[in-house]
Amino acid sequence: MSQGRKNGKRPQQSATDKTKHPGGAPKAGLEARTTAAKLLAAVIDRKISLDGILDPAHGNPAYKQLSEPDRALVRAILVTALRHLPRLEAALAAMLDTPLPEGARALHHVLIVAAAQILHLDVPEHAAVDVAVEQANRDPRNRRFAKLVNAVLRRLVREKQEVLDATRSVSPVPGWFLERLTATYGADAARSIAEAQLTPPAIDLTVKSGAANWAEQLNGRLLPTGSVRLPSFEGAVSSLPGFEEGEWWVQDAAASIPARLFGDVRGRHIADLCAAPGGKTAQLVAAGAHVVAVEQSSNRIARLKENLARLKLQADLVQRDLFAFKPAEPLDGVLLDAPCSSTGTTRRHPDVLWTKGPADIAKLAALQAKMLRHAVSLVKPGGLIVFSNCSLDPLEGEQVVAELLSQDPGLERVPVSPSDWPGLEDAISPLGEFRTTPAMLPASDGMTGGLDGFFASVLRRR
Repeated sequence: MSQGRKNGKRPQQSATDKTKHPGGAPKAGLEARTTAAKLLAAVIDRKISLDGILDPAHGNPAYKQLSEPDRALVRAILVTALRHLPRLEAALAAMLDTPLPEGARALHHVLIVAAAQILHLDVPEHAAVDVAVEQANRDPRNRRFAKLVNAVLRRLVREKQEVLDATRSVSPVPGWFLERLTATYGADAARSIAEAQLTPPAIDLTVKSGAANWAEQLNGRLLPTGSVRLPSFEGAVSSLPGFEEGEWWVQDAAASIPARLFGDVRGRHIADLCAAPGGKTAQLVAAGAHVVAVEQSSNRIARLKENLARLKLQADLVQRDLFAFKPAEPLDGVLLDAPCSSTGTTRRHPDVLWTKGPADIAKLAALQAKMLRHAVSLVKPGGLIVFSNCSLDPLEGEQVVAELLSQDPGLERVPVSPSDWPGLEDAISPLGEFRTTPAMLPASDGMTGGLDGFFASVLRRR
């Protein structure tokens, strides 16, 4: 649950590529850019998660063997390219007299990697061009296009500002996603949500107690959720006051909402059914609940245990398939933060929009409905179920709840009152359900705005 953040857009300087290639010594940074192009292809063409590729222990072998400065450069290129992909493609198309040949995907990715650096990263433009030409020359598939790469990218450098201005009208999200956003939120809000995903998220902290004091001590901003938003800074959050003492943990402001919807949980028995990495479990324990944290994965259980230990909090950890979990006695409450398409987290996970699609959303919504029915069976009469996820799509939120309520007369919705959430009144629907979007919580006092897109609903078993 700890993260670091660098202020600004300048990635660390790439280490010199020492790999030997035929045709002479390689240019500095070649290996990093070549890896970035290959990994971009893996995300876009093969729908592989960026987190999985960049995992330091189990990620892509080519990425793992890079130096840390080169890894930082690759991460910066990939995140930037995925955030701006439709605009980068439009910019390159404007530089070409004719479209690239069909099947020239490797060339496409080389150009996207270079364009991302030229238009959005603080790296030397000539280096981005020269290395891209070198990439083309060293790849048999692209060698005949080396002169084209040089001409296109040099023109992009010359016309940089004009291109940036011209492509602002291009939506930065794929067409299928913009259509769904527009159908749900309207055209204006859809554009705002799409633009919001271009801004890297701030770092929000959930504190055990004394949020206002921690906001002052860390020079942060107290949010309507009770979270503390940090200003931009150099270094890792683990170096800040309170980390070693376990006084707070990193958790997006929106992700902190579901656990708060139970109200007073002192002495109550609550299960967190998809508990890792443990932010919501920690909230409930810190508020006085007896918590059973359920996770199927041994790795995720280990991470959950480690995080709770730093926070000096205790919960009963259960490694089990959610559907096999059955407490000895019915519970006072269940929190189900269900697996979803994660379309509300594109500020931090821009690959989501390129690895998921409408079919994935439908499949996940069906799974969520099944999980929610099981969650309901675990609580006593009068017990609460908080259902949440980080999708922006109502198929995974409002429709799951509405369908269950229509089928189960033993359930009722418990509306959230807007008056209890000053500053987030617009996030509460007429039915009393939470629906945040990345376009909410505008920037102020020089701090980054926005929060993850989240849905949350409270149900009571009659």
